[in-house]
Amino acid sequence: CGRWLIDCKVLPPNHRVVWPSAVVFDLAQALRDGVLLCQLLHNLSPGSIDLKDINFRPQMSQFLCLKNIRTFLKVCHDKFGLRNSELFDPFDLFDVRDFGKVISAVSRLSLHHVAQNKGIRPFPSEETAENDDDVYRSLEELADEHDLGEDIYDCVPCEDEGDDIYEDIIKVEVRQPMKMGMSEDDKRNCCLLEIQETEAKYYRTLEDIEKNYMTPLRQVLSPADVTAIFINLEDLIKVHHSFLRAIDVSMMAGGSTLAKVFLDFKERLLIYGDYCSHMEHAQNTLNQLLAGREDVRQKVEECTLKVQDGKFKLQDLLVVPMQRVLKYHLLLKELLSHSTDRPERQQLKEALEAMQDLAMYINEVKRDKETLKKISEFQSSIENLQVKLEEYGRPKIDGELKVRSIVNHTKQDRYLFLFDKVVIVCKRRGYSYELKEVIELLFHKMTDDPMNNKDVKKWSYGFYLIHLQGKQGFQFFCKTEDMKRKWMEQFE
Repeated sequence: CGRWLIDCKVLPPNHRVVWPSAVVFDLAQALRDGVLLCQLLHNLSPGSIDLKDINFRPQMSQFLCLKNIRTFLKVCHDKFGLRNSELFDPFDLFDVRDFGKVISAVSRLSLHHVAQNKGIRPFPSEETAENDDDVYRSLEELADEHDLGEDIYDCVPCEDEGDDIYEDIIKVEVRQPMKMGMSEDDKRNCCLLEIQETEAKYYRTLEDIEKNYMTPLRQVLSPADVTAIFINLEDLIKVHHSFLRAIDVSMMAGGSTLAKVFLDFKERLLIYGDYCSHMEHAQNTLNQLLAGREDVRQKVEECTLKVQDGKFKLQDLLVVPMQRVLKYHLLLKELLSHSTDRPERQQLKEALEAMQDLAMYINEVKRDKETLKKISEFQSSIENLQVKLEEYGRPKIDGELKVRSIVNHTKQDRYLFLFDKVVIVCKRRGYSYELKEVIELLFHKMTDDPMNNKDVKKWSYGFYLIHLQGKQGFQFFCKTEDMKRKWMEQFE
């Protein structure tokens, strides 16, 4: 199964599932959040799954992991024709209750004509499934012991994969290896030239995207779709036209004022926050249009042939602006390291700090966008909720616990959403949640319950939320000690 997922370009070729030391749980852990399974359907049949429905970094959210898994199952049923009896319950994967069923369903996908038409060799299920019960039986206990966040995101396709594309597009010939014996001035000049030459190449890339993609695609796309895909590209071009000219002027005078150029442009480069936070939506919009409209697909293919002989797809090129803006602090750091005795060293330090601040700002804006999307999904799934969740800060963790109020002593199954300011206590009803309680953290303090930990049974690992003015408090019970530790860390 692992080898087949690699052949489908869902896992990298050197992923741990094919290491000699690999065990079945490595594969289960890689699939548990549903992201790779959704990516698999997209790779097998682009457009079969709406990428906007996938939460690519669910991390500490059981809610989002299960939503991904349900999205996968629905598309398998609706688009690939698999029967419900051939699929699995979301908890069979998330809790690794029945991983054999998961493998069997993925095997059926490998035998599907869509996969067969790609020439990828399928993998069997029936003949191996009979002997695998013992292998799969202990996996649920392993799942309890391992945090879902552990090592799972090393295989999720994300922005980092754009690095290779960036290097390929923006590579320049002027960069020389830092040879032994080169003077500091020579090394500094190499750094200066690299900044100038890569900026010129980047500016040409932006112009290429506008001239060879954005303008021709206006003929077949609505203005809303053009904006969704290219975001604020025209504004980026204007900024970098001025930025490149200022760099060129500085270089003609020896580059000693380059730090000032970066400082002067810091405010104008803040528009990258908008670009980077909308990039995932841009990619999703483009993929949906390519899958659903033949006229768009043909036009994009026609445009691609005009840009570097079709070497890079539009999806690749759209990643480049984010890669570029996050490189500035690295370029300045290298320049600073070879400017020890330069009079402009202090200003270079300030420019480096400015570009580090810019990178942090962009990442923060991206996170805020992802957080608002997550909160919106929580909001729409909780019935009887009369408040706006975004007023309670960031979501920190969610999942199933057992809750007992200190007044009535009944232990009940509940689903908790922990935010910065409150705990939302719900009862799960199928795929939605009924609101039971909103606990304001300002009026409570958390304390450990070490006594319960002596019981080795599941759901016996407890802690308290005690009301500061002696009103009703709550006791929470977690399935494992590790889960208790994780929840208590998030409450602190």
